[in-house]
Amino acid sequence: MKIYILILALWFTPVWSAECKDFRFRETSFTACTAKLPKDDIRLFLHDKTGKNFGQFQKLGNFLNQQGLDIVFATNGGMYHADRSPVGMYVENFSEFSPLITIEGPGNFGLLPNGVFCFNKREFVILETRKFAQAGVHCQYATQSGPLLVINGKIHPKFIKGGPSKFIRSGVGVSTDGLETVFLISNEPVNFHHFASVFLDHLAINNALYLDGNISRLYSPKLNRLDFGFDIGPIVAVVAPAE
Repeated sequence: MKIYILILALWFTPVWSAECKDFRFRETSFTACTAKLPKDDIRLFLHDKTGKNFGQFQKLGNFLNQQGLDIVFATNGGMYHADRSPVGMYVENFSEFSPLITIEGPGNFGLLPNGVFCFNKREFVILETRKFAQAGVHCQYATQSGPLLVINGKIHPKFIKGGPSKFIRSGVGVSTDGLETVFLISNEPVNFHHFASVFLDHLAINNALYLDGNISRLYSPKLNRLDFGFDIGPIVAVVAPAE
């Protein structure tokens, strides 16, 4: 009997460690989704084999199902233009689809310092854009966005603690050892300082990057959550063999 119980326990053990959790910080609701290396299979997705953008989590899910894969969780993978093409550097499975932008520009993306979220099967890194350009980091996947939220344990210097500009926001942070990444989305409008403080003060993450604003969405089957709306650009997702 004990042998059968052990076999059943192993059979139902997930092949991933990724998970999403809801929580509150300073009276505001957030959701954080965590992926860990080397166990979790995390990737960036933009378009299918025909060159058509996925745009929606459901379309990506159908594409992956044909490959025997399910989405563990998925969220925005960076800013994009009106045609859904990435703003700034975008690398998908070692192929660069959009180049690095190192100059200051308009909007949140150009609010320097901005940065690059880069990862492979060994580590996650977030680097300031110009340092990234000099570092020669080897990225299997990468997305450039801005501004940086937390830089080496300090909140972006241009963020105002009581700033009136409040939106739904999403971002990504990386652990000190580079083996864990956390995708954060606010479930209520917040300013930049408040959002960055979640990474630094609640999640103890010293480097974090803004991903997007009001169009930020999350798909988490475990939480029975499927945000929807207009098509989005890059999508980051943890995938696992279909059950």
